[in-house]
Amino acid sequence: MDYPIPASTEEILALRNNSVNEEVIATAIAGVVNIARQQGQSLEDLTRGVLQDDCLLDLDRRKWLSELVAQAWVMLPSLKD
Repeated sequence: MDYPIPASTEEILALRNNSVNEEVIATAIAGVVNIARQQGQSLEDLTRGVLQDDCLLDLDRRKWLSELVAQAWVMLPSLKD
């Protein structure tokens, strides 16, 4: 990837300044997974948050996104502080 994995919410939000593409989305997901781990969240906690009802994504898209997050959780090595 050409983008470093974000280490903070601010770095994830800064990705909005880039054109949306698969690499930016993957970088954002990796950042969310790492931040959740740093905060002591479990995969279940993170998935529950993704699946919460919101006005941006319908249920099918939230389920799809939660599956991507779960895959990223498994694939990404756990970063030690």
